[in-house]
Amino acid sequence: MEFFSDTTTIYITLAAVFGIFMAWGIGANDVANAMATSVGSKAITIKQAIILAAIFEFAGAYLAGGSVTKTIRKGIIDLNAFEGNPDLLIWGMLAALLAAGTWLLVASYKGWPVSTTHSIVGAVVGFAAVGVSVDAVSWGKVGTIVLSWIVTPMLAGVIAYAVFTSIQKLIMNTQTPLENAKKYGPLYLFLVGFVIALVTIKKGLKHVGIHVDGGMEFVYAGLTGVVIALIGAYLIRRINFTEDHSGKTKSQFANVEKIFGVLMIFTASAMAFAHGSNDVANAVGPMAAVIGIAQDGVLASKSELPSWVLLVGGIGIVTGLATLGYKVMATVGKNITELTPTRGFSAEIAAASTVVLATYTGLPISTTQTLVGAILGVGLARGIAAIDLRVVRNIFMSWVITLPAGAFLSIIFFYILKAIFS
Repeated sequence: MEFFSDTTTIYITLAAVFGIFMAWGIGANDVANAMATSVGSKAITIKQAIILAAIFEFAGAYLAGGSVTKTIRKGIIDLNAFEGNPDLLIWGMLAALLAAGTWLLVASYKGWPVSTTHSIVGAVVGFAAVGVSVDAVSWGKVGTIVLSWIVTPMLAGVIAYAVFTSIQKLIMNTQTPLENAKKYGPLYLFLVGFVIALVTIKKGLKHVGIHVDGGMEFVYAGLTGVVIALIGAYLIRRINFTEDHSGKTKSQFANVEKIFGVLMIFTASAMAFAHGSNDVANAVGPMAAVIGIAQDGVLASKSELPSWVLLVGGIGIVTGLATLGYKVMATVGKNITELTPTRGFSAEIAAASTVVLATYTGLPISTTQTLVGAILGVGLARGIAAIDLRVVRNIFMSWVITLPAGAFLSIIFFYILKAIFS
């Protein structure tokens, strides 16, 4: 145990530093794109987005992030490969954190919305395959993740297309759009509450040992939807509408957008909490792995997640969003296609719905790709000319190179750490 007693403090310190760096990257990229639709549609300002994210991302991560987390992201490597060599896993997970954080820094600076999940996956696969053995990687799981690159954006795009088309038919293309917006607005809010509640119940609460089964999750989600719809109806009545004119006028449509602006405050807050309650907790898994092994010298499929780790993660996330998040927000919220509150709402509720469906099927997904796919769906509903294909091409390229980029950086950092500590 001399290996651990001499280096425990160093490893825990490095885990904390690299972990907060990774959390900063999540805030700058993953959380930024989650807020991008609300900011891009001008439903909320960047300052308001940072405040909402600070409250709800932190609350989701700290309150529903869970006391136990998987040390190996999505089971993509075999723990048995590290029996007798726990030091290799420590160096590898530190390298994975540093590599993923570095790639997120580059991507966020360039304004590329990439997947933090795939960044970590690429980094872990890289050090495991090269530093340990090719057989240490579960290539079937990696293949499933690659498949999700295609399935997730397409599914979100289809749902967004359907939601936006329904808004057009039920509200925008009618003789009384404002009255219909007042009528159907609470119903859309019910959908928001229902979907987000399902996300939280199925993916968030399980981390704190609360399991809701037997169909009760739908009951609780339905009740949540009713409460949010009632609150939304009250807020809609308090909106200061511009002078009302009968028929389809600019004034009417401006008032409709005001209603959906209120709806998007709910979607932005709910998406932030849902994201914080699962993705954030999973992202600090490598950090927990290093701490657990450094302290105990034992490999385990699960390790206790100290509360201060979630605290560090929450602080890093909010800092990342506040410092560099605006670049990714601009790419996703403004540059792909012009967003208004009705369009942004369609994209956000589609993204949330996709997360719920993926939760039930067990498909590993990316918040980034889900939202981008949803925004593309809205753009297509308006016609292909409404989409900036150059921006879309750059986003797709950043997705493709994320896995190899994370792997390449991880291999370099792994051998550097191995040279230092071995």
